[in-house]
Amino acid sequence: MESQELVDRLNAGDLDARIAQIYAVAGPALAAARARLTGLAVRFADEFPGLPAALFTAAGRTEMGGNHTDHQHGQVLAGSVSVDMIACGGPNGTDEIRVRSEGYPEVVVRLGDLEPNPAEHGSSESLVRGVARALTDRGFPLAGASLCVVSSVPGGSGLSSSASYEILIGVALNHLFCGGELSAVELAQIGQYAENVFFGKPSGLMDQMACSVGGVVHIDFADPAAPVFNRVEVDLAAAGHVLCIIDSGADHADLTDEYSAITAEMRAAAACFGAEYLSQVDPDAFWARLDEVRRKAGDRAALRAIHFFEDNARVPQQAAALAQGRFGDFLGLVTASGISSATHLQNLYAASHPAQQAVGITIALAQRLLDGRGAVRVHGGGFAGTVQAYVPVESADAFKAGMDAVLGEGACQVLSIRPIGGGVIAG
Repeated sequence: MESQELVDRLNAGDLDARIAQIYAVAGPALAAARARLTGLAVRFADEFPGLPAALFTAAGRTEMGGNHTDHQHGQVLAGSVSVDMIACGGPNGTDEIRVRSEGYPEVVVRLGDLEPNPAEHGSSESLVRGVARALTDRGFPLAGASLCVVSSVPGGSGLSSSASYEILIGVALNHLFCGGELSAVELAQIGQYAENVFFGKPSGLMDQMACSVGGVVHIDFADPAAPVFNRVEVDLAAAGHVLCIIDSGADHADLTDEYSAITAEMRAAAACFGAEYLSQVDPDAFWARLDEVRRKAGDRAALRAIHFFEDNARVPQQAAALAQGRFGDFLGLVTASGISSATHLQNLYAASHPAQQAVGITIALAQRLLDGRGAVRVHGGGFAGTVQAYVPVESADAFKAGMDAVLGEGACQVLSIRPIGGGVIAG
């Protein structure tokens, strides 16, 4: 549709049902979501006059179970959350994909140049190039497009802004040029490809799956080409808790080497058994040959393998506890996972910067404020990122105020699970 028609439909409330479905909102929250989308549509009409327009969304994500298990082809529990990236755009009649993200320089990627470029590692250009390359490799006839993007997923927040961006670009190009043929799982795999090969980050598939699929999902990555996933119905409000993600405020220096070391050491432990990934190793066999693992791979690798086996086993227990309404049991498993991450996985701080332990401080403060209730653990990759807490509803305001008082205003975000990850809002 024409961009002005899109603005008119938003203002008339014609898209309210779809907005409510995606964001699980009503009343003032629905009006706020509509206003945000309308503002983006107006901006697109101003910056790219005369082009057709559609609206797209991709959620941020939270890891609820399985810390650093996905890259070992293990199991995770993850959910899409109530912050997202939105895009408005359409075909532009050129051979260029142009993306204007609020607050960032314009990204321009020529469709005739879709080779990985090491000079682009870590950039938005690399992600757009990688997604476009994956689609052309699948035989889809891509053409140029112009997109305006707005994000409420903070960069470096542990809510996977890069995965959200990958899924957003994938959803848009899938709708505009692929007839919507690609599934949420395929878009997640394309996003991971872009991040691994073009962006230069050796991530697993969890982030992209959670941003793409939506809701809370229990995923088994035994075969990453065909991950098995099941939705888990979760109502945090009915369980009397809210989900908080807390920015530890640490210096987000390049931590790629720290993340890579976890992957490399876990694979070194697996190699002791002739396996590539720890999910292919029998835990009993590991314990029977622990001495050999220590000699060949080292003590830290052995401890990180122990974390994998224990946290991987916790994931189906967490999923079952949520599905059966045993929220207290779920919280106990969250706590156990956090302890394992601290003592075995060792991703609360970077070994290269031992004096900087903002994640550990954040966890300690959260534990004091929770006073034996709820649960708290390191969130996502770790080292200098975020902390996840489940907080009783009646304590949420005081908890947020206490965290913000030490870490800075806005450090603690109160989020909800949203039912749809990546999708087309209108078009």
